[in-house]
Amino acid sequence: MEKKVKCPPPGAPMWMTTFSDLVTLLLTFFVLLLSMANMDQVKFNKASDSLAGAFGVLGSSDKTEVTSPKVVTFSPINDDFTAQVYRRLKTKLRELKLNKKIKLVKDRGAVVLRIDEAVLFASGQRSLQPEAEPILKKVAELIRPLPLNLKIEGHTDNIGDEMNNWDLSVNRAVAVLRFLAEQQLVPLNRMSATGYGSQKPLFPNTSERERALNRRVEFVLESQGDPDQELPYLMDAKDQAPF
Repeated sequence: MEKKVKCPPPGAPMWMTTFSDLVTLLLTFFVLLLSMANMDQVKFNKASDSLAGAFGVLGSSDKTEVTSPKVVTFSPINDDFTAQVYRRLKTKLRELKLNKKIKLVKDRGAVVLRIDEAVLFASGQRSLQPEAEPILKKVAELIRPLPLNLKIEGHTDNIGDEMNNWDLSVNRAVAVLRFLAEQQLVPLNRMSATGYGSQKPLFPNTSERERALNRRVEFVLESQGDPDQELPYLMDAKDQAPF
């Protein structure tokens, strides 16, 4: 009598279930390795929490929170302080009768005193003329009471070698700084000196007059900090400053 062949139970074989679990675990393991190799901490934490959730484990307590970047808004620069300095220096220049030798302008958000080359230096020279010293002393008296830093800039025309022009402009700016520092007219920690050669002309250098105006020394007065601070009372036009 022949044996009856038993029919397999319905559904997938038992080994198939075990094999499927093994393949799934291997796939999960390689995905985890790939996430770690990416060296992206945020992505790694996300993948780790996702895997932990898939296996029924609660997410990590030290999960990294990704926040949107802050949007920084910029407000226009308050020009009131610069305008106030400009008006009061204009008044003092008239009182000292220097307004013909020194031009006062507002430039690059700062107040600038411009002095022609001929007032301070002989043509092509790097040393101050003796006639320049009393003028620089009066300029220092204007600047010293103000809560401002002083940047001394040298400028030339475009005649001659550019490197020589640059060297001349630097040396002239340093000569002015040295005089103010050695005479203790302005604290050294409030000053800096730089030269631009012919790189920043006021005019196109097409005539002798334009080139003469481009040869200059500029005193750039920049705020030390809070632009809303009050100016010292000594600079008030109604006060009699001891100049």
